[in-house]
Amino acid sequence: MSRVRYDGVADWYQGFRPELTPDELDALQRLLGVGKGRCLDVGCGTGVSTAAVAELGWSAVGVDLSEDMLEIARGRGLDVIQGPADALPFDDGTFDAAVSVWTHTDVEDFSAVIRETARVLRPEAPAVYIGAHPCFVGPHSMFVGAEGVPELHPGYRPSRRYDNSSPGVANPDGLRARVDSAHLPLGVFLNVFLDAGFRVERLEELGDQDYPYVVALRARR
Repeated sequence: MSRVRYDGVADWYQGFRPELTPDELDALQRLLGVGKGRCLDVGCGTGVSTAAVAELGWSAVGVDLSEDMLEIARGRGLDVIQGPADALPFDDGTFDAAVSVWTHTDVEDFSAVIRETARVLRPEAPAVYIGAHPCFVGPHSMFVGAEGVPELHPGYRPSRRYDNSSPGVANPDGLRARVDSAHLPLGVFLNVFLDAGFRVERLEELGDQDYPYVVALRARR
């Protein structure tokens, strides 16, 4: 069952993450590209990525479970709908493309989210995902500010949720201490897309630091 984690922290989150990073925006622009069809932003939150999709020419629609986050997105003038990412409130084949940004670390069942994303896409539609690098971000890795060399600890293999009692959460006042997080090892993460019927066309490790903090991929229905 989906759980609303961001109600009550949306205003804080808006200050914490007011826009995509330059690397994330660049990846979204390259992997999604310009378009004129309908693009769904799954787990849109405050609409940061939804706005970026709209700027590429797509008719962007965002969906999120948190009404507090959606209130901020609506204040941006965005078309957003409240609903669970693992049971999307749309008919099969509704959208020409989909994006999702930093959701696999939030949701209870990422497999269900990606299956639902595949369901609402038309054949051959692209899906772009951007989020935490499973190898270097998680309960097993202290990687503060994506700087330097991550300090690795046991705990990479299990797929599980974690909170600020884990070595990988160094900031007691940060995002993951407020809403906790989910970790999927790399193989599980990639197989989620393959098992949903996607073919992965491209996988990138963003940034120029030695140990990447963010991955981006494009898959196709």
